[in-house]
Amino acid sequence: MFRFSITLFFLWSLVSSSSSAFPIFPSLGSRSILRAIKPDVDQPGSVVDLNVTNFDIVLKETPAVFVIVEFFAHWCPACRNYKPQYEKVARLFNGADAVHPGIILMARVDCANKINRKLCHKFDVSHYPMLLWGPPFKFVGGHWNDKEENSEIVSIKDALTAERLLKWINTQLISSYGFKDEKFENEKFLQSNLSDPGQIARAIYDVEEATNVAFDIILEHEMIKSDTRATFIKFLQIMMAHNPSRRCRKGIAEILVNFDDIYPSNTLSTNKDEQTNITVLGALHTFKICGKQVPRGYWTFCRGSRDDTRGFSCGLWILLHSLSVRVDDSESQLAFSATCDFVHKFFICEECSQHFHDTCSSVTTPFNTTREFVLWLKPHTETALSTGTTMRCSSSCNLGSEDLLASENTVAVPMGAAIAIAVASCLFGAVAYVWRSQQKNRKYFHEPRFLKNV
Repeated sequence: MFRFSITLFFLWSLVSSSSSAFPIFPSLGSRSILRAIKPDVDQPGSVVDLNVTNFDIVLKETPAVFVIVEFFAHWCPACRNYKPQYEKVARLFNGADAVHPGIILMARVDCANKINRKLCHKFDVSHYPMLLWGPPFKFVGGHWNDKEENSEIVSIKDALTAERLLKWINTQLISSYGFKDEKFENEKFLQSNLSDPGQIARAIYDVEEATNVAFDIILEHEMIKSDTRATFIKFLQIMMAHNPSRRCRKGIAEILVNFDDIYPSNTLSTNKDEQTNITVLGALHTFKICGKQVPRGYWTFCRGSRDDTRGFSCGLWILLHSLSVRVDDSESQLAFSATCDFVHKFFICEECSQHFHDTCSSVTTPFNTTREFVLWLKPHTETALSTGTTMRCSSSCNLGSEDLLASENTVAVPMGAAIAIAVASCLFGAVAYVWRSQQKNRKYFHEPRFLKNV
């Protein structure tokens, strides 16, 4: 008995001291299984720091349509208090995890730094913090003062809090951005259903696989043309905000930020140089839209009994529905049009694509809520994506929309399968009990096992 206690204590000490080497999951109620896709680390600030040496270069090369520059002094208490407010807004627009990338570049210049004094003087900085808004090219090699009329550079007067700054931006752009857009983290996708992390992880795997396959098909068939370019970008923007995989959101953001440089619109319209087209397609192929681990080459949640069932069409179905339940009410109509256009122009099963386009065209009343969009999408995508033969999504692939909206989000299982699972579980429990009894009698200890990172 004494030897047993010593051995048990040794094993416990070994596991405790080596905890950093094992991917141990805490309770699923506080941290979902998908957090293991990429553990949290200290992230650098989203605001871009500028100085006199890089000011023109960064603003000349940014793909953003507008820029906000905060002129501040590091010794200023008001500036220090304002920093988290400014960062909060910047997280919506800046960085790989931005919800709305490529629209606004949020930057700052420390006027207390001696090398920046002439730069701050050119923009007539009279107080700290001071925010200027305008097209990036207007800041390059330019200047500004408060007395200029009809200037495209504007001083933002009412921005004392993050909420007021975002309200000012929404007024300027006639948009409806909100901080709740930041809710789209993987763990929050699962907060209503943590009963089966294995099922959820498999579904996320297949969403990643479907995202990657769709991207590859579009590139291999050279489907990005002058008449499809806007549709492609619009759907990428929807996926950037609402794809349930953080890895995919990060990869899509990188593509969007670099898309205009890699695939400019004039390249699509001229079509004169075939070699140029090959070059830009090759450049897009270098992006790993959902990370280096994808594609895996197989399906898990959407694996069918035959190679021609489920698979990609099932994964695409889950992707579309995961997008639909994650959009805000104000985005439901935009998501509807983006989904309809994407399936019509990029889903290469012609019969499926045309059928879905016809059902989209029959909608006469705009969607006002997420629920309306979800309930419309379920039967129509289920029908559209099951009309083809080689891209058929079987009925067992379904994830009910009502279930996705409910507080307890479960996956429907046929009665026969449920009975079989129950019987198998009982048998497994009995076998496990006998096995454990034998192992205890032998005083044999297995090394601890932990959930594998997804």
